[in-house]
Amino acid sequence: MNSPSIKLLILIPLFFIFLKVFPSFNGFEFTNSKKALPESSPLNSAPILTATGNQVYCPGTQMKIVTDMTIVDPDDTGIDAIYIQISSGYVSGQDLLSLTGNHPTLNSSWNTLTGKLTLAGVSTQPTYTNLIAAIKDVVFSNSSANPSGIRTFSITVGQANYLPSNGHYYQYVPNIGITWSSAKSAAQASTYYGLQGYLATITAADEAQLSGEQAAGAGWIGGSDEQTEGVWRWMTGPEIGTVFWNGGVNGFSPNFAFWNSGEPNNLGDENYAHVTAPGVGINGSWNDLSNSGETSGNYQPKGYIVEYGGMPGDPVLQISTSSTIVIPSITSTVAQSRCGNGTVNLSATASNGTVKWYANSTGGTPIATGNSFTTPVLSSTTSYYVDAFEPNCTTATRAVVTATIIPIPIVTVTPPATVCGNNSTVLIASTSAGIISWFDTAFGGTSLATGTNFTTPNLTQNTTYYVEATNNGCSSGNRLPVVVTIYDIPDVSDENKILCEGIPLTLDAGILNVSYVWSTGETTQTIQITDDSDYSVIVTSLPPENCSNTKHFFITKHTAPIIEEILVTNQTATILISGIGEFEYSIDGYSYQDSNVFAVEEGGLYTAYVREKYDCGEDNDQFVVINIPKFFTPNNDGFNDVLTIKGIEYFPNASLTIFDRYGKFIKKIDQTNPDWNGTLNDKKLPSNDYWYILKTGDGRPDTKGHFSIIR
Repeated sequence: MNSPSIKLLILIPLFFIFLKVFPSFNGFEFTNSKKALPESSPLNSAPILTATGNQVYCPGTQMKIVTDMTIVDPDDTGIDAIYIQISSGYVSGQDLLSLTGNHPTLNSSWNTLTGKLTLAGVSTQPTYTNLIAAIKDVVFSNSSANPSGIRTFSITVGQANYLPSNGHYYQYVPNIGITWSSAKSAAQASTYYGLQGYLATITAADEAQLSGEQAAGAGWIGGSDEQTEGVWRWMTGPEIGTVFWNGGVNGFSPNFAFWNSGEPNNLGDENYAHVTAPGVGINGSWNDLSNSGETSGNYQPKGYIVEYGGMPGDPVLQISTSSTIVIPSITSTVAQSRCGNGTVNLSATASNGTVKWYANSTGGTPIATGNSFTTPVLSSTTSYYVDAFEPNCTTATRAVVTATIIPIPIVTVTPPATVCGNNSTVLIASTSAGIISWFDTAFGGTSLATGTNFTTPNLTQNTTYYVEATNNGCSSGNRLPVVVTIYDIPDVSDENKILCEGIPLTLDAGILNVSYVWSTGETTQTIQITDDSDYSVIVTSLPPENCSNTKHFFITKHTAPIIEEILVTNQTATILISGIGEFEYSIDGYSYQDSNVFAVEEGGLYTAYVREKYDCGEDNDQFVVINIPKFFTPNNDGFNDVLTIKGIEYFPNASLTIFDRYGKFIKKIDQTNPDWNGTLNDKKLPSNDYWYILKTGDGRPDTKGHFSIIR
């Protein structure tokens, strides 16, 4: 086995490996690698790193990040430095890597920003033996009372950040003011241990954190929408041409994207992706810039991020290794609820270990073990607590899982008032919990309204509604019916009534088998009134109907008539009265008329009558009509031969003086001379008009007129 031929067979393939993996400079000097030789040199090979130790971390403790570590290097015994980084799950300000033990030949330095611990020699290059011993003494701790998640530790010989999940490396290159185009070219000209560089293409959350938030600075990455506005593609690396964003601020991603708030906003033809400056919005997120960006401030390019790995022809490297720790934690819980009293099935899952259930948030004995737990019969909402248990290691803070008991609502319906006539009514219901809904069907259908009150539409027939309550999804059960019964409204109508002065008037509600409430407070069917105020009565049908209607009485007072005067002019008599009301008149006591004016053809004594139409009284008085004929014919034929003044006999002092047309006195007729034959001094007067003056002798004005003699 030690023959020269065997050794040659081993060295020949190693020689070709050395040619592929030997590091390249291209403007970068990785001082942490072995003392570098030119890339073309076949005399140096990269070391092979292997770590073991995927472990469970107990909160509040320190834990070594590996259980074993090896570094194999055929041609060297040491290297300048080793870089250990929390490459995924890093929580800045809580997570810490530190070197423990006695390692006098090494210095350690912790970078909080990048989450990286550097192990380097104090004065001389440390040996692999010393470095391996130190790596085994590197511990992880977390200051949080309740840490969670998984931490991945990358252990590498180069300064570039190593991401174990994809095997790629990331290097931030500072270069103030560099354009995106220049950065793209510079990245493509870079190599790292034989890996081809390119502007970073970020396709996952852990990659975004390591290359952005945990990078030494912010700068260009390989995304652009220069080809089509609003269509962002990776323009570099193995993902070249892959679309990762469509649109602007409110766009969408078919893959992974990590834009800052309000980005991309395309201000000033911004077509290139850039990791946002620290302190601007979300750490490690992206914004869009123009090719040159701004000349100063947060939007001035400060460098670029080179990614290595995944390109065709890249060598397979083993210059990095990794280990992980899992922090026992409850990764999910499923609370449950039920309607009313009973058992509830709860569940929880842990990142690792066994789920244990407790009745208290701290201390106590587990009441169950496993991912599921069925509670005892509960009558109220109860919280339970879970932790993830590994031997001698549990979660620092228990997660709460709540079994919610939702009270089943109890509905109470207030009997509705009866609906009188074609009207609506308000239905009232209450619930012990939740929200009341009203329906017009016993099952299914759409809710008509919600709330304790429901106003129906105008109803014309008996109608049934249904009420149900729900409390956070729990129903009160079968809907309660609410029957609305329609009753007729009492049929009454208003009346106008006449009140005769001094005579009580009876008002009658006019409907039987109801209750009465008058505006006077009386409760009988009829009342008597003596004044002319308006009155009303509320009539209400008997239970269960209880429907009411109001009848109004409008009262007008009338008085008895009093004849004040009867004016007689020629053959016309006008009866003048006083009083309030509606009256009718007569001069014979039988025939009555609305007019107070009468034509009286014959002279004589008459009686005037007046009465109120609504029987509020009457009056009468006598009057005399003196009738002076229009002509008479004194021709001795036995008809109308003398002038007779009828009615003058009722006036003892009355006289009628006759004149001819020239005013010559002819004759005086009075009670002693009651008529005239048409002569003067026994001579017949000719046919002609003659004038008269009538004096009644009782203070009335004289009456003048004329009549004719016709022969």
